[in-house]
Amino acid sequence: MSADPTKPAAVSTVRRGRKGSATAGGAAGPASNRAMRAAERRAAIVEAALEEFIARGFAATRLDDIARRAGVAKGTIYLHFKDKESMFEELVRIVIVPVVERLDALPPPSGSVRDLVEAFASNFLREVAGTRRGDLARLIVAEGPRFPAVADFYYREVVSRGVAGMRALIELGIARGEIREKNLARFPQILIAPALIAVIWQSLFARHSPLDAQAMLRVHLDLIFGERRTT
Repeated sequence: MSADPTKPAAVSTVRRGRKGSATAGGAAGPASNRAMRAAERRAAIVEAALEEFIARGFAATRLDDIARRAGVAKGTIYLHFKDKESMFEELVRIVIVPVVERLDALPPPSGSVRDLVEAFASNFLREVAGTRRGDLARLIVAEGPRFPAVADFYYREVVSRGVAGMRALIELGIARGEIREKNLARFPQILIAPALIAVIWQSLFARHSPLDAQAMLRVHLDLIFGERRTT
């Protein structure tokens, strides 16, 4: 069985490390064991916070609920996080930021810019729209206006990176003659609009009208790059 792609990375990392420490005998020493237990508790808190935020929303989630789900004392949470906001920020860094960082890590396109955009956007739809990552994104949309500091953090860590990456690809597409509308570089949000629509649609309207987000993406890219030519 494959690992849940939305499970905080710290959880699986700690568990792998725990298995490894068992094979090392007693060489690690008490200090290493304490560090491992602390890391394990932190990972449990992060995973519990993810579940509570998704189930209750940011405003309604209490540290008591997170501690209960994580199986730790409430005071233990304060050893790792100063408040609920810092815990949410940690979740965003672990669960969503790595997806956006892949845009920065994309190699220079050997094929078309459209192929690169489509590959990234398709991966984003798979890993975000219908997963717990999407639930976190929807949480920002729903509660961000009430918690501007949290929304500001999400913009810095996620939105601004995604927009900058899309703008760079658009400018490359314009330079190569793949994109004719040069003003698109001013509004890179247009390029990623299908992904945003899919995230919102999934929770609100999917039960009424299921959305084929991948097909919508292809139609959207046809409008920007022109229809694909078939031989």
